[in-house]
Amino acid sequence: MNLEELANSFKNLYNKKFKSLDKRVASAINSAKDEKDIDINKLNLNEIKVVTTTILDIETQKLHSELEELLAKKEQIERGLERKSHELQEAKYSVFNAIETLVDKEDVQTLAKLHQVKLQTIDLFDLLSETVESAIITALEKSKDSEANETIKELIKELTYQTIKEGTLNTIRVRKILSTILHSAIDIAEATPNISEDILEATLRGMRAGLLHSIDRFKERLAFIPLEAKHILIEDYDTIMEDLNQTDTLFLQVVQTQANESSPSIRKILIELNQKMHYDLEELVHISKEAAQVMKERFSVLAKTAASKADTALNSDTAKEAKRMGIQAWGVAKSALGSAIKSAKSAMEPKE
Repeated sequence: MNLEELANSFKNLYNKKFKSLDKRVASAINSAKDEKDIDINKLNLNEIKVVTTTILDIETQKLHSELEELLAKKEQIERGLERKSHELQEAKYSVFNAIETLVDKEDVQTLAKLHQVKLQTIDLFDLLSETVESAIITALEKSKDSEANETIKELIKELTYQTIKEGTLNTIRVRKILSTILHSAIDIAEATPNISEDILEATLRGMRAGLLHSIDRFKERLAFIPLEAKHILIEDYDTIMEDLNQTDTLFLQVVQTQANESSPSIRKILIELNQKMHYDLEELVHISKEAAQVMKERFSVLAKTAASKADTALNSDTAKEAKRMGIQAWGVAKSALGSAIKSAKSAMEPKE
């Protein structure tokens, strides 16, 4: 039978009056056999595909329409979220700028406090590169030579800490933050070769101090983490534990990667600094292992419970269906292999 005719036959025979899906499918299959002499057991692969696709289209038509509507709404919501997020950032800038105009320009201490609060309030991740570049240039312009290095170290420490603090403590995110900060510092170092080593050393020291401060904060907050946030740590327990046990490696890898992508002169400086930093990361390793130990003491039992629940989930209806489909896929492969072997044997047997 023509495949198009086969599809139309099932469309016409499909009776949606039955409340049960099983009855609707059985009615269509039986009617096809009785009225059209279409026996499901005698159809080839393409015909079976047409029958099942036709029934699926009929049964899921409403769901497809609803899904398309939801996807359209999702896109609209995401655009709205992006717009509102941008407006929120702009509102924050406006508030801080308005307050700053009312502060005496000579009152350095009050301005520093205001800028500290601004750093803690503004979302830094999306504008980290520009912020680092601006901060280092400002430090170089406004600080005396003897003070510039310490100023750069402190501002990089604060930017590293505040940016990491905004989100989760995981390798991918921390690596991106450290890489972004170092890359911006490298750009300035390239443009100022006479002080490039000073800039890069101060940046690395600041990054290390900021990372150490972030992990120390994480360790302290583990004892007071709210119940609703515990599931995040439990779900990522193994990953976070692994990350905490290799923070020094992560730091050194970031520096090495940026060195490999830089000019020969900058690469040489970074490699030398990286070798020196290798011996200065003991405190970072120590605090990371302390955090790992605190996390282990507080969450290892909960993580094991979650793993136990995962084992239970393996017996859920969804898991059973996945297992059944796996067995069916194996059956299809086995059947195909059997047919191929049979065909090969037939071809090899001598003709009478």
